[in-house]
Amino acid sequence: MAVHASGVGRSGPEGRVRLITKVAHMYHERGIRQADIADALHISQTKVSRLLKRAGEIGIVRTVVVVSQGVHLTLEQALEDRYGLREAVVVDVDGDESEILAGIGSAGAAYLESTLAGGERIGISPWSQTLLSVADRLRPLRVAGADRVVQLVGGVGERTVQAKANRLLGHLAELVGAEPIYVQAPGLVGTAEISQSLVGDAAMRTVTEEWRSLTMALVGIGSVQPSPLLRDSGNALAATDQDKLIAAHAVGDVCQRFFDATGELIHSDLNSRVVGIDPKVFRAIPRRIGMAGGERKHAAIRAAISGGWVNVIITDVATARALLDEPDDF
Repeated sequence: MAVHASGVGRSGPEGRVRLITKVAHMYHERGIRQADIADALHISQTKVSRLLKRAGEIGIVRTVVVVSQGVHLTLEQALEDRYGLREAVVVDVDGDESEILAGIGSAGAAYLESTLAGGERIGISPWSQTLLSVADRLRPLRVAGADRVVQLVGGVGERTVQAKANRLLGHLAELVGAEPIYVQAPGLVGTAEISQSLVGDAAMRTVTEEWRSLTMALVGIGSVQPSPLLRDSGNALAATDQDKLIAAHAVGDVCQRFFDATGELIHSDLNSRVVGIDPKVFRAIPRRIGMAGGERKHAAIRAAISGGWVNVIITDVATARALLDEPDDF
C-alpha cells in the first residue's frame, strides 16, 4: 500500500481530505488497528472503516503488487493467453532432469494444497515419476480435499515397479483424505481382444463409471520413448510399436494415448490395446493438470496443451519460454 496526500484537494473540503489521509497513513503506513485509530481521533470505528474505503476511491491509497523473486506471472499469463489454458504455473528451476523433476514436484504439491477445496474426484496416471515426486512433497490436508482418487490406466506391472504405482495412488489418496480406486489390470496388453475382455469385467465397469464422474485429472506428459519407470513396469511400448508411432509423427502421450505435434490423437491399433480411460471421456474432465518439464519433453508438452489434453500446466521456466518461442531473457 502507498499513501499519497497530493492531488486530492478537489475530492472534498480540505479538512475532510486531511482526516482521510491521516486515517490512511495511521492504518497503512504505521500499522495501527482501526479500533485504536478510532480512539486516538475520537471517531467511531465504523467511520474509520468508511474513511479507509474512501481513501482508496479517491486515490489517496493505491495498491501495488510486488512480484516476489522466483514468481513468473508474465510468463504464466502469456502461456494462458497463447494456448487458452485455464492456468499455468511456471517453476523457477533449472538443472538436470532430476532437479527439474523435484522442482515441478514441489510446485505441484503446493498447487494441490492451495486448490483442493473438497469433494473432488481425481484421476491420476499411475506410471508418472513426476506425480510420484508430487506425492512425496505433498503435506496431509487438514480437511479432506477429495472423495476419490482413481487410476486412469491399468496399474498392474512388474512387481517391484507396480509397488510404486500403488504407493502413488494409495499415498496420494491418504494425503488428500480420499478413497483410492485401483485398475487391477495392465495398462497395455497384447491384443484388442484381451483389452475388451478386461474392460468388460464387472470390476472394471465400476471403474469406468468412476472415470465419467471425475472433476480433475493429474497426469504426466510422456514422450514417445518411455520413461525408466514406465519401461521397467512392463507396460511400455515395444520397439516396433515405437517405430510405428514415430512414422505416424507422434511426439508424446497422456495416459498411453499418443498424439502428433498438433495434439491430434494418433489412430492405430495401439489405442485398442490400452486398458485405460477413453480419450473423449478424459477430455471431458473439467480440470486436467499436466505436470512435466525439461528439454526432452518440449515437443510433447507443446502438443498436449495445443491439443487440449491438459488445460492446466505446471512446468519449468525454460520450458515455458520454449513454448512461447521466447529467448531466455524474456
